[in-house]
Amino acid sequence: MRKETLMKQLGNLAIICARRNDLVFLLQYGEVHIEVRNKKESQTLIAAWDDDEAISAIIHELNFGKYAEKT
Repeated sequence: MRKETLMKQLGNLAIICARRNDLVFLLQYGEVHIEVRNKKESQTLIAAWDDDEAISAIIHELNFGKYAEKT
């Protein structure tokens, strides 16, 4: 996998988190942590910074899955 693709997915994830008030993005020690907060609980999604498949899965969950914004 090319580095440009990895950085693109990591950048996409950062943009999604920056646009939403219920998400916290943390990149530390080679891992990305996304904390999903709501009134009742919080959930943390974790992936290695260079695991493109895991980051893509997190992006999918945030956009279309269990953690998608409710309209």
